[in-house]
Amino acid sequence: MAAHSLTVDEIAKLGEHLPAWSMVNGKLYRQLLFVDFAEAFAFMVRVALIAEALGHHPEWSNVWNRVTIELTTHDSGGLSNLDLELARRIDRLLHSKTT
Repeated sequence: MAAHSLTVDEIAKLGEHLPAWSMVNGKLYRQLLFVDFAEAFAFMVRVALIAEALGHHPEWSNVWNRVTIELTTHDSGGLSNLDLELARRIDRLLHSKTT
């Protein structure tokens, strides 16, 4: 999937499509809490496989049961369709875990 930068209007509407995410320093941001480190790390492995298949990788960190994710497209100098797609796939992964 090729990257194309999101327009100002598309960025303004991200909250409609990704209500669990916020904009922080020009990046899509989400922090997740899990039961423990093993659950957090297992989630990260599943996201890593999705990111690799998409060819777009998150900026993220893990401290015990907390995973912090920031999405941006460095080549585009901001947000792109790849960030939107990765966030959607992460949300679907989390939704499938709870249903």
